[in-house]
Amino acid sequence: MSAAVRLPGDPPGGRRAVAVWGIGVAVYFVAITFRTSLGVAGIDAAERFDINASALSTFSILQLLVYAGMQIPVGLLVDRLGTKKVLAMGVVLFTVGQLGFALSHSYASALASRALLGCGDAMTFISVLRLGSRWFPARRGPLVAQIAALFGMAGNLISTIVLARLLHGLGWTTAFGGSTVGGVLVLVLVLLFLKDHPEGYEPGPARHSGGSYVRKQIAAAWREPGTRLGMWVHFTTQFPAMVFLLLWGMPFLVESQGLSRAVAGELLTLVVLSNMAIGLTYGQIIARHHRARTPLALGTVGMTALLWGTVLAWPGGPAPMWLLVSLCLVLGGCGPASMIGFDFARPANPPERLGTASGIVNMGGFTASMVTLLAIGVLLDATGDNYRIAFASIFVLEALGVSQILRLRRRADRRERERVVASRVETVHVPA
Repeated sequence: MSAAVRLPGDPPGGRRAVAVWGIGVAVYFVAITFRTSLGVAGIDAAERFDINASALSTFSILQLLVYAGMQIPVGLLVDRLGTKKVLAMGVVLFTVGQLGFALSHSYASALASRALLGCGDAMTFISVLRLGSRWFPARRGPLVAQIAALFGMAGNLISTIVLARLLHGLGWTTAFGGSTVGGVLVLVLVLLFLKDHPEGYEPGPARHSGGSYVRKQIAAAWREPGTRLGMWVHFTTQFPAMVFLLLWGMPFLVESQGLSRAVAGELLTLVVLSNMAIGLTYGQIIARHHRARTPLALGTVGMTALLWGTVLAWPGGPAPMWLLVSLCLVLGGCGPASMIGFDFARPANPPERLGTASGIVNMGGFTASMVTLLAIGVLLDATGDNYRIAFASIFVLEALGVSQILRLRRRADRRERERVVASRVETVHVPA
């Protein structure tokens, strides 16, 4: 008699899973709030620390540099130590970083604080992905990941609406310092209630042999075409919206498009709301139609390039409001499209290697964001704040990413089909 039901080790999900996973999502929500808080404070930061565009972009570049550089180490830590320990460390680091940023009066101390925040932030999303894979059935993976990202974008919403008002009403120190209460609250929840996996679904014993383990984990994950394809999908899709929300959206809309801060803030909020709606849609589509992954990713890149090109090439000055609204709606699809990268890496790697593979994927978008943030800042200073030239750097990275996606997609698809067939054969021969 063959085992035709749930695959071995596939967790059942249920209310308990939602409650535990929800704690991890709450941590990610707070991390995103802290990460994107500079997006509404860029002009204030330039005045507070008396810095130019290049120096201002260094805040986000350093934060993302630390974040991207930590992805593989964090993936290894999650695979080795489990979710609870890594999430707790992350909360402590990003909360201390946010508090340090609130109290900073010098550019150097503010930079150090953002670096610390980036280090803690780096420990959250991979941990949440791992938590979801341990508590929910594999078939729910795409939807669970998109919902986690949706709640993360809700943290961005807090930045663009609540924190922006607190900043201009209560001042820098009170607004940023007060936000650290959220970090303290989620730390308590993690320490008291979070569990790495349901009872009876403990992962098998892992063999850890120092540097050899690290090299083998990274090499094995990288050899999978699905991991590399996932990284390039994440690279190509995420950064246009990340750059816009993290730092340059507000200055672009105010200084280049002539909008008030209030209207610019509403457009940033529109990006977040669009992201949340599209995320649910993409998650449902991919859960039902796995082959839609590549078309959705490439379609999002194409629409993003088209709208950015139209806005930047608009003759006679600022673009009309309907076009800016369209741009913001399309930018909302970048985050959900970047999540598709994890849907390529997930079936390509066994559970004990998923953290490492997710770290490789997550490096993609944040590396592209870091490069673009730097390019825009340098080009603005070099051209006398010519936003058209500065934002044209987006197209260079999109072209690079699309070329790699087209190169790897067939190889990854063929390898994934082979793994599915092998899994079915193995399941058929498992005795009841």
